[in-house]
Amino acid sequence: MSNLQKLFLDELADIYGAEKQLIKALPKMAKAAQSPELGDALVMHLSETENQVQRIQQVFALLDKPAKSKPCKAMEGLLAEGKEIMDEWEDSPAGDAALISAAQKVEHYEIASYGCLCTWAELLGQSEALGLLKQTINEEEEADQKLTEIAESFSNLEADQGEKSEEEPSGNNRSSRLRNVDKGMKKSRTISIAMPRNKQKRAA
Repeated sequence: MSNLQKLFLDELADIYGAEKQLIKALPKMAKAAQSPELGDALVMHLSETENQVQRIQQVFALLDKPAKSKPCKAMEGLLAEGKEIMDEWEDSPAGDAALISAAQKVEHYEIASYGCLCTWAELLGQSEALGLLKQTINEEEEADQKLTEIAESFSNLEADQGEKSEEEPSGNNRSSRLRNVDKGMKKSRTISIAMPRNKQKRAA
């Protein structure tokens, strides 16, 4: 077995472990989503991830190797960070934007991993395995694009609007205060103009 074959199998075991970790995390992420669009997208990707696990098992079978996973420290860290984000931004207008950020970090890691596997499968002449891996990387890229669309259409705008509403709740009060100040200034000017007239009457 060449070093590249060993590397391929090691990376395959790593992403196998990563996908199994993700299957456990996605239902919690979908539940944390505030918008139906984001929740549905995460539920859909859960179904895709389950199919991706089956494809990885097929790739192992094509190589006459048992399907073995290993703990993926990268995915473990990304999911731990995602949980922190969900806890920190729970019930915030920026909650979905933060959740999408965490989810896209996961997607980008998976895209990088599957990209390497596709390249190595091609070099090793594993055309059937390459076809399976390409199906998966296409799904990952589509999932990432879907998250971007949701962020740009809903989540980022809501987060921005939420911040403005927090910063400007007294905007009307400020305008009212300015109007009152303006009225006061006008009243003050009226009094200052009238005073000389009163003095003139007393002098007369």
